[in-house]
Amino acid sequence: VQVEESGGGLVQAGGSLRLSCAASGFTLQHRAIGWFRQAPGKEREGVSCISMFDDSIYYTDSVKGRFTISRDNAKNTVYLQMNSLKPEDTAVYYCAADWAYHYCLSSEFASWGQGTQVTVSS
Repeated sequence: VQVEESGGGLVQAGGSLRLSCAASGFTLQHRAIGWFRQAPGKEREGVSCISMFDDSIYYTDSVKGRFTISRDNAKNTVYLQMNSLKPEDTAVYYCAADWAYHYCLSSEFASWGQGTQVTVSS
């Protein structure tokens, strides 16, 4: 069970990026997926999580209205569309997979990618 993130980069404040989380060895449609981020010197934070049947979606308060999590089952990929980016969104972003989540905490997810860097300049 492996997931791999892509789509990070350098963007100016107010810009957009779309992160992708691709799976190998399993079907993402049959898992809960979480996006997390970790900035230097800070703890890993749950950004957005989506349940297996898409009936539960979580966003941390700081990204509500700006970020959108979605699935493309045909591509076995989950996306995080990030709009109106701010310098405080700068972090390494990780996707993670597991059977379910309750609070969108990193401790709830077993399978992790290596992360992709997102840098937002002011």
